[in-house]
Amino acid sequence: MNTPPVVSPREWEAARQQLLVEEKKLTRARDALAAKRRRMPWLAVEKAYTFDGPEGRVSLLDLFAGRRQLIVYRAFFEPGVSGWPDHACRGCSMVADHVGHLAHLNARDTTLVFASRAPQPEIERVKARMGWTIPWYTITDAFDTDFGVDEWHGTNAFIRDGDSVFRTYFINARGDEALGSTWSYLDMTALGRQEEWEDSPAGYPRTPPYAWWNWHDEYGDAGPAPERVDRQD
Repeated sequence: MNTPPVVSPREWEAARQQLLVEEKKLTRARDALAAKRRRMPWLAVEKAYTFDGPEGRVSLLDLFAGRRQLIVYRAFFEPGVSGWPDHACRGCSMVADHVGHLAHLNARDTTLVFASRAPQPEIERVKARMGWTIPWYTITDAFDTDFGVDEWHGTNAFIRDGDSVFRTYFINARGDEALGSTWSYLDMTALGRQEEWEDSPAGYPRTPPYAWWNWHDEYGDAGPAPERVDRQD
């Protein structure tokens, strides 16, 4: 193994500061990309999709759980997938392991769910075994085919206007590797983090950074943060 040189504290700090310049450029580029996502056109969802859930049959609109935004990760857990019936696929299982506490997403009016073709009893069993608490539904129709996740995993973002649902973004392949944190999920949505510093279109919901953050057990009903306001630039 050809290791880097061992240097003095001063030299190490100088090297770190040099890299920090590049890291800040990457952060700004990531922010700019998220701003472009917030300006993506919306695609109306015209078909009526249904899923099986723990309490029976539900619609795509039901998956929002009353919130404005919805993120759906298509996880491969079904007959024929490696690990069945004891496990979902290894990659999808790693994604599930990385998901942060959902109360923080919920506080930004956003719901995250997983969807697979496995029946509910198998999903509930593997969730209990792996310690996952993510809402997880069974695909019953062409949802996976229609949204680009019939042969591979992927994450779709949706928004609703009343009962009308729109597809706003899609991430798959290595793009899924970066997902899991509250920030990474919000950055792929149409409304973003909903903080004042973001470059968002006029009228988008915004609050001061940090002001809406809370302990995950103190968001009340885990709905939109009470200090949230709509503001025109």
